[in-house]
Amino acid sequence: MDIAVWLQSLGLERYVPAFRDNDVDAEVLPSLTIEDLISIGVTSVGHRRKLLDAIVAFRAEVPAVAATAAPGEAPAAPTAERRHLTVMFCDLVGSTALSTALDPEDLREIIGAYHRCVAEAVARFDGFVAKYMGDGVLVYFGYPQAHEDDAEQAVRTGLAIVDEIGRVEAPDRLQVHIGIASGEVVVGDLLGSGASQEQAVVGETPNLAARLQALAESGAVVIDPQTRRQTARLFEYADLGPVELKGFAQQIQAWRVIRESNVASRFEALRSRATPLVGREEELDLLLRRWQQAKEGEGRVVLISGEPGIGKSRITEALHERLKSEPHTRLRYFCSPHHQDSAFYPVIPSWNGRPGSRGTTPWTSNSAS
Repeated sequence: MDIAVWLQSLGLERYVPAFRDNDVDAEVLPSLTIEDLISIGVTSVGHRRKLLDAIVAFRAEVPAVAATAAPGEAPAAPTAERRHLTVMFCDLVGSTALSTALDPEDLREIIGAYHRCVAEAVARFDGFVAKYMGDGVLVYFGYPQAHEDDAEQAVRTGLAIVDEIGRVEAPDRLQVHIGIASGEVVVGDLLGSGASQEQAVVGETPNLAARLQALAESGAVVIDPQTRRQTARLFEYADLGPVELKGFAQQIQAWRVIRESNVASRFEALRSRATPLVGREEELDLLLRRWQQAKEGEGRVVLISGEPGIGKSRITEALHERLKSEPHTRLRYFCSPHHQDSAFYPVIPSWNGRPGSRGTTPWTSNSAS
């Protein structure tokens, strides 16, 4: 496929030089992400959305391009590896009724729109669509690229799909039910060939996600204990209690995810306040000196910078604990990797009812890593 012709068909021929300069061809195109589009100069949000929609359609229509081995060389065998994965099963509710009520071509269009809706949500949250199975979709979070918040990403994806699927054009409002499970698996072996080929995931986790999906009611996202533990207080849950699942000898505790919680700080949602601060006396002393200077009328701004997980948020919490007995006003703003296209996202929640921030003066600002 000629990328220049493809861009022209979308009315975006202005990006032909950018795609050419960055060596984007038909093989690379299906794996482009929103970050890739930003890095090559697609600054318009509308153009990025149009490109992402077209890429999703391209993925569905064109099979993955297989690497061609040099003459006389056997293709390298895929290397299986053990890793922690979050698996999501998404299934369309009432697909059998649709198949009996609609013409096959009309049904194909609806299923295609449903697949695109799921794929777009998965792409926004850095997931990986492993396989489409008729009206079901199998998704991995943590493969091929792992993130520290894969379980959180999976839950956010599930809630987004439940919310967005109702806007897909269909005779009746579409609904899905979703199961999510996290755990150790072995991933990497190729099963099948051609369009049916997939990266096999072996372990209890995929089976558990499938059983939870079958348990979920229409419009519900149901998760297992490990996913619940990894997302902590980031979401509000309904406890479904221990449930009997086919193939599992013991009952499994399950939760339905209701919505994102109103906990202002991701740090507070995922970690205990009882965690002691160790080895940061020098940094904390510096912050207290700057606070004293600010109280004396010398304005001060402090930037705390470091790798994710190094303890930036914990230091600010320790400072707040030290200042509890002193009069002050605290305002916190949080960036998010899920809202990179919203320049004002850090302040929007403050005006939408988030606790503890409206009408105050900031003294600290955190950025979610």
